[in-house]
Amino acid sequence: MALLEIRDVHKRFGDIEVLKGITLTVAAGQVVCVLGASGSGKTTLLRCINHLETIDRGRILVDGEMVGYRVGRGGKLRAEPDRITAEKRSRIGMVFQRFNLFPHLTAIENICEAPIHVRHLPAAQARSEAVALLQMVGLADKADRYPHQLSGGQQQRVAIARALAMKPKLMLFDEPTSALDPELVGEVLESMRRLAADGMTMVVVTHELTFAREVAERVVMIDGGLVVEDAPPDRFFSAPAHARSRAFLSRLRSIQGAASTGAITSNQE
Repeated sequence: MALLEIRDVHKRFGDIEVLKGITLTVAAGQVVCVLGASGSGKTTLLRCINHLETIDRGRILVDGEMVGYRVGRGGKLRAEPDRITAEKRSRIGMVFQRFNLFPHLTAIENICEAPIHVRHLPAAQARSEAVALLQMVGLADKADRYPHQLSGGQQQRVAIARALAMKPKLMLFDEPTSALDPELVGEVLESMRRLAADGMTMVVVTHELTFAREVAERVVMIDGGLVVEDAPPDRFFSAPAHARSRAFLSRLRSIQGAASTGAITSNQE
């Protein structure tokens, strides 16, 4: 049974149709990496899954339920009460490009905030769970540091722990390493690898090809608001079926290769 079902989803911003009929399913425990050029609709799709953006047509179901909607007369979608949407959204964790931590709260306070105020946990229990999550992401010694005292990679790992504190059934990652310096990327990806190994269902928008090849069960290519390819990583990376996938991979490998060469040259200088 699919934990996430996306059926013919359309999304328009003014005159621009960003999603043109996305259909995708993700089984419980699967890791799906989503690739695509800037503007292809990847981030919009993630935001529609947890109802940060509304959809114009189609259906998105998480664990068999729509988030943000109920079906009205004639099968039309109607907005559901905000409190119900908030409860459903709490089952979906999301990690953004930017860390979005509360600057006035310490790492552990950032993690405790939602469990106390949304899950209504006692403060002591929320703190105990937060300590365990910080240990999981390798930051047990940074519990009392404020965001400005942490590196970008450390802030992103706190953001992952904060999302996990809500006990989500599904984790969404929107290019979680794109705002990081290259030397900090590995520590974030390692935390994500641990999540995948523990059986967390994950949809990851990323340009990290090695992570997608090693961790994903499926790689999905989105182009022009449509899924153009959905394949196991071995097949996707060795023999992509669609011309757009081949062009994207070639361009991305060229960019990453040039960046790597530039870093080596810079270090040698």
